[in-house]
Amino acid sequence: MVKLRLKRCGRKQRAVYRIVAIDVRSRREGRDLRKVGFYDPIKNQTYLNIPVILYFLEKGAQPTGTVQDISEKAGVFRELCPNQQTNFNSFLMKF
Repeated sequence: MVKLRLKRCGRKQRAVYRIVAIDVRSRREGRDLRKVGFYDPIKNQTYLNIPVILYFLEKGAQPTGTVQDISEKAGVFRELCPNQQTNFNSFLMKF
């Protein structure tokens, strides 16, 4: 099973995170399948490769809670189902 989760990078006390698609059995800094975004909590910057994220979500990848929150703020789930007016939590329960 594939998850979309954060992978820690950066130095001590200055963490930045890559958002990656990774196998569930891999550890946090393990080998990822694909890098799909970047998140810097200190500068509050986010970069998301939305087409790749949508591809993995359609294939059944599960986002972690933090990645889900970041994606909701960026509007990723609105692009996944533009014709439906559902809230994000009910949509994610389908996966």
